[in-house]
Amino acid sequence: MTPTSINVRMQSRVIEVEFGDARYSFSFEFLRVHSPSAEVRGHGPGQEVLQTGKRAVSLLGVQPVGNYAIQPHFSDGHNTGIFSWDYLHSLGEQQTALWQAYLEKLHKAGYPDDTGRDVEMVAEQKNCGS
Repeated sequence: MTPTSINVRMQSRVIEVEFGDARYSFSFEFLRVHSPSAEVRGHGPGQEVLQTGKRAVSLLGVQPVGNYAIQPHFSDGHNTGIFSWDYLHSLGEQQTALWQAYLEKLHKAGYPDDTGRDVEMVAEQKNCGS
């Protein structure tokens, strides 16, 4: 299924994808945490990597991939996810359930509420030589 339109809305931070009668609006964060890349999905079942700190991620650009996909370039440096038309359509159909499952994974990983969506603050450790 090929989209009839794709629009990037930088100010509202969404990509709108229309497939005939179906229209989906994906936040940049949603697409980033559901990237089909090996960095996110791993190389097999059970190797998925929970994406944290992506609430503020923005989009630097979107490249077409042939006539079958797009490849977003995110502000955190991630650019290896190729979103096929079928994958985007599937994300749209399951968006609510996928988002809820993501929030539950964050909670199970020890992030209260949805704090795992914020940029993680890592304290620098300095070693003092003696």
